[in-house]
Amino acid sequence: MRTIFWNEGVAIIDQTKLPEKLEVVVCKKVEELVEAIRRLAIRGAPALEAAGGYGVALATVEREFKSLEELKKHVEKAAEMIISARPTAVNLSVGVKRVLKVALKGESIEEVRSLAIKEAEKIADEDVRRNRKIGEFGAELLEDGDTVLTYCNTGRFATVDWGTALGVVRSAIKKGKNIKVIACETRPLNQGSRLTCYELIEDKIDVTLITDAMVGIVMKRGLVNKVLVGADRIVKDGVFNKIGTYTLSIVAKEHKIPFYVAAPTTTFDWDKTSEEVVIEERPKEELIYCGTKLLAPPKVKVFNPAFDCTPLSYVNAIITELGIIRPPYESNVPKLLGLKSF
Repeated sequence: MRTIFWNEGVAIIDQTKLPEKLEVVVCKKVEELVEAIRRLAIRGAPALEAAGGYGVALATVEREFKSLEELKKHVEKAAEMIISARPTAVNLSVGVKRVLKVALKGESIEEVRSLAIKEAEKIADEDVRRNRKIGEFGAELLEDGDTVLTYCNTGRFATVDWGTALGVVRSAIKKGKNIKVIACETRPLNQGSRLTCYELIEDKIDVTLITDAMVGIVMKRGLVNKVLVGADRIVKDGVFNKIGTYTLSIVAKEHKIPFYVAAPTTTFDWDKTSEEVVIEERPKEELIYCGTKLLAPPKVKVFNPAFDCTPLSYVNAIITELGIIRPPYESNVPKLLGLKSF
């Protein structure tokens, strides 16, 4: 089953319910989808790209319109709302802008709706294909018998299907390699323990769960051969990913363990630097509570950024659907992406 798909609305696997329950919900209004994105019922950069595209399609059908002009104004407003739901992950805006551009070419209400849905479906289908390509390229970096340390969730729940970093693991195993995984729990919302472990156990892939604070001792004892993470935005001087990734990269560098990033090319925002990217801050309740259990005094001050930035100097390679990019990134990224040098 895909993580997100069109079913007379935007159907998503509600990731907040996992691992207790696998539940599909259908968003019939843009406001419902935006709320689902904000509360992380749907998350992960590639999945958000599809959500952005489907969100524009949803805006065209969520109510009746008296005129084509009214529809287009409504869709443009909805697009802004969707993009604002997660400011750090660039893929969300990529999906929104792509479908919006195509949909606005429609010359009737029905044509706008048809164009939007078809383009959103294209994004979803493309995501599955490119994740498979990421997996094929990345699998070459893994040796038979490797143990991979991964962070957050980069599998099918973070994409439409297959996964980025976990897709590399899946592809390597499909090629006959024996690969084990060590998954960090990834506080504060435990996407590693709740989602990554769920996926890997379902696929019968050997996985061991650790707390985020255990990465030092795990690497020092030589229990890991490679570190493999995803990305929410890649700029000229760094990789934005789930908070804690930067710390992970430092420990890996200290222990001379290769640190790889797996991401589609739509995650690159190469004309920006890290100082230009807004890092989303999450509600304090995510740290104060675990479910309904109080973990800290309710009045305590909380700092809760959702992402951090890992300098590219800490990254040994970036795995994309077009191939593997190695340093120097300032010349090799534009070369692979077909961009002008910056």
